[in-house]
Amino acid sequence: MAGCAFVGLGVMGYPMAGHLVAAGHDVTVYNRTAARAEAWVGEHGGTAAPTPTGAAADAEFVFLCVGNDDDVRSVTLGEGGALESMAAGSVLVDHTTASADLAQELHAAAAERGVGFVDAPISGGQTGAENGLLTVMCGGDQADFDRAEPVIDAYAKAVTRLGGPGSGQRTKMVNQICIAGLVQGLAEGIDFARRSGLDIEQVVDTISQGAAGSWQMANRGVTMARREFDFGFALDWMRKDLAICFAEAQRVGATLPITAVIDQFYARLQRQGHGRWDTSSLIELLVDD
Repeated sequence: MAGCAFVGLGVMGYPMAGHLVAAGHDVTVYNRTAARAEAWVGEHGGTAAPTPTGAAADAEFVFLCVGNDDDVRSVTLGEGGALESMAAGSVLVDHTTASADLAQELHAAAAERGVGFVDAPISGGQTGAENGLLTVMCGGDQADFDRAEPVIDAYAKAVTRLGGPGSGQRTKMVNQICIAGLVQGLAEGIDFARRSGLDIEQVVDTISQGAAGSWQMANRGVTMARREFDFGFALDWMRKDLAICFAEAQRVGATLPITAVIDQFYARLQRQGHGRWDTSSLIELLVDD
């Protein structure tokens, strides 16, 4: 079993770090709000550290799951950052959804210290994190991936290396682009079913068995109809992710016309004060009160 550090105990990181303990790993955690780290220790055991540097000291693997590029830089390259204490031969694994440029930057910074790096954004939502069934999209050197994969398996149903540094982040961008279109299509379909007087649960159960079926339909179709939007992944974070997608699309010459429209739908919900609702809340723009 490995000595691990986990930095960032949000709705995803908190259960992910717990799965590492359940798998038998020694885990030290850091969270910006220290009370949450102490609560995690009370629930799972392990140790809390006052800084990322303290958490990473002596760790063979250091995992991150924080908010955005600036947060990642702060907890890795900033004062008291994890890379200050990581030993040569250890591996830094970033589960944050961030830019591909940052992944390449961290790969280079880690390499200067003899540390491996894997960019490893995740999909599966809060439920996937709690159940240990996340999909993990990885970029980095093969040797670093091969070392990290068995440890990541503690909270994953699929762990795949897609290529060199940044490949995991670019794959997550594809994921978010596809989700945006799926959720809007599902919202329109559910609203159409409601207005047509159909039994929405029966409709979802039926068509999810066919070509229209998707994770979003199976997990959010009925709750969307009930106007329940408290399922972990806030639309504020989706807009952050889509901004990364648009920047990368401009760099590679891709066009994202439908994604751009849906991003503006999310912006409308933000302006209405609903930034903490989950991404399925797109249906709210179709509902007549």
